[in-house]
Amino acid sequence: MLRAGTLNKQISIQQHGQGKDEWNTPAPGAIAWVEVAKVWANIRHMSGSETIRAGAEVSTVRVSIRIRWRAGINAGMRVVHAGQVYDIEAPLPDSTRRWLDLACKLIQ
Repeated sequence: MLRAGTLNKQISIQQHGQGKDEWNTPAPGAIAWVEVAKVWANIRHMSGSETIRAGAEVSTVRVSIRIRWRAGINAGMRVVHAGQVYDIEAPLPDSTRRWLDLACKLIQ
C-alpha cells in the first residue's frame, strides 16, 4: 500500500532537450537537461560498491525512487534531489499502476 506520507522528498525528473542561448531562444546543436516534472518521492538507497577501473577507484550507489504512477518516464532520464543526480536505469511500474519505482544509479 502506498502512503502519501512516505513520499516526503520533492524531486525533479529531467530529460535531454534542446539548449537555449542567453536570449532564451533554441540554440542549434546545444543539448541541455530539461525538467519534465516535479513530483514527491520516497528515496531508498539499496546498495553501494567500490571497484577499481582504469587505476581509479569508482563507487556505485544503487537507489530506488518511488513516485506515484506517471506515464512517459523512461531509462535515460534523470532525477535531481538536493544537489544529487541519479540516472534512471529502468522504470518499474506495479501491476495496479498506483506507483512507479525508478531503479537508479547515483552519479558522483
